Amino acid sequence: MSSTGYWIAALLLLAAGLALLGIRWFVLGGHQQLTEAALQSALRPRDSTTAPGAPAAPPSARQHGIAWLTAFGQRFSGSRIEKALLAPEDRLLLDQAGWHTSAGTAIFLGLRLVLAVVSLAVALTFSDSTGFNRVMLMLAALAFGILLPKFALRAWATRLRKRVSAELPLLIDLLRLLQGVGFSMDQSLQTLGDKLRNAIPVLGREIHQANIAYMHGRTRQQSLRRLSESFDDEDLRSLVQLIMQVHEHGGAVQEPLRQFSVRLREQRRSSLKEKVGKLSVKMTVVMMLTLLPALMLVLAGPAIIALATALTRIG
Repeated sequence: MSSTGYWIAALLLLAAGLALLGIRWFVLGGHQQLTEAALQSALRPRDSTTAPGAPAAPPSARQHGIAWLTAFGQRFSGSRIEKALLAPEDRLLLDQAGWHTSAGTAIFLGLRLVLAVVSLAVALTFSDSTGFNRVMLMLAALAFGILLPKFALRAWATRLRKRVSAELPLLIDLLRLLQGVGFSMDQSLQTLGDKLRNAIPVLGREIHQANIAYMHGRTRQQSLRRLSESFDDEDLRSLVQLIMQVHEHGGAVQEPLRQFSVRLREQRRSSLKEKVGKLSVKMTVVMMLTLLPALMLVLAGPAIIALATALTRIG
């Protein structure tokens, strides 16, 4: 590979790192902005402390960037470009990450287009190839810019699913505790979404958004749809079905929740045992490749040095 090829590869890796940082920045900032906007819209009719003529705070650079990406992505709303770049798998990932809205879809689409153009410009600027190699380089740069946001979004959605799976036993225990002190199912969900949200950050945020949707007129089943379907967790789906049955028909729920919690913990324990068993086998190979050569060197090294010295004197 020539020096130009090394420079192009280094610049593409640098662009990938900056793009991943930018994607995380926009995802965190945009999600916080959407949550704050939903809360402000829900509390604005009851807020009497805000003066009607009070000056608004100037938007930050992050808000400017999010607004520009939103406007840029909305230009392609309903076009063939959106249909080509937003497959059903991409929409499912957006739903799992909490971005399956018009603004979130526009930001994701705009980010893919911007990164594709930037990658193509970098590749064409620092490449001196011609003919077929230049065409292949252009296609690779476009694919790199288009697929990088999808990989980042998939990693973010996978991280959220793991956090949901880790928070589920604590959610069941908190729900049992609230039901044990005499709360109804609606009161328990309201308390989980408002006061106990810090204990279960991901599930608490989802329950809080479901409570807001329920207060705005949706049914409990509609408000809990995302919680049961988006994270692709069978245990969470079973818990939502149990919540719906108690909400519609009533009845004692502490014993079913206790049995569900015990079954879930036994399942997690068996899964951990299986992972430990696989890890011990993998560590055996690692020890053979790393510890055994070092041990042989320590034990046989002095003998080999003495033998080499003796052979040198004889020679």
